[in-house]
Amino acid sequence: MMTVVTRFAPSPTGELHLGSVYSARIAWQRAREAGGTFLVRIEDTDIRRCRREYETAILDDLRWLGLHWDGEVRRQSDHFADYGKVLDQLDARGLIYPCFCTRADIAREIAAAASAPHGPDGPLYPGTCRSLSNEERRHRIVAGHELCMRLDAARAAEQAGPYSFVDETRGRIEGQPLLMGDFVIARKDTPTSYHLAVTVDDHLQGVTLVTRGEDLLPSTHVHGLLQKLLGYAAPQYAHHRLLTDSEGRRFAKRDRDLTIRALREAGKTPADVFALIAAFPSKA
Repeated sequence: MMTVVTRFAPSPTGELHLGSVYSARIAWQRAREAGGTFLVRIEDTDIRRCRREYETAILDDLRWLGLHWDGEVRRQSDHFADYGKVLDQLDARGLIYPCFCTRADIAREIAAAASAPHGPDGPLYPGTCRSLSNEERRHRIVAGHELCMRLDAARAAEQAGPYSFVDETRGRIEGQPLLMGDFVIARKDTPTSYHLAVTVDDHLQGVTLVTRGEDLLPSTHVHGLLQKLLGYAAPQYAHHRLLTDSEGRRFAKRDRDLTIRALREAGKTPADVFALIAAFPSKA
């Protein structure tokens, strides 16, 4: 029987709010019901927006709510070397390339195209820098041009071959490796991206069940592709519905009055917080 290892992985760019607690409690409950392990991971690779005081506050709120975790908290910014090693592996296989396009460059390229393929978040990157020669790439790097690294999705799909993942409510889903196009896999000042770091961390931490919102279902196709390329075992997934207000709007860090900090200051108890969560609707 599979040992259940779940995780809650917030980004410390703001205070913990009801929507995040809803997700955290699902992961915590699934681990506790199975006698498994509940991990907390701080996803702080966005070094410009993440703040240590938010991390401290998030962990304090989780303790106050009784959502105690097992083992040490993994902070992604402490493990850039792990992601760098994997990035080197992908580079050695010819699967990544430097992209020097600004957002304005990409927008102009898309606007000039007769038609542009779309992904879950809009038009996909048109692959402008994919065909640059090695000489041109070196020239731009030496000249100090800003860059990011992208995965060559078509080449990656060819190397990976067919793959699938299992979602508890949807069953087996065939992977779509081109769904998000040549997505960013690392940045100049950070040797990783959300997609790469999450995939590597789930593997290294032995996560067997990923519980997260349905809004991240498209990302699972990307993570499945990376898992297949890197020879990682794929965890099982449970994409849950999103907590919303009475008007159907998702909760976010902008909802200051619904942060756990604000509710605590208003005299609410953990039981009050969970009752409040239960009173709100959820939607796909």
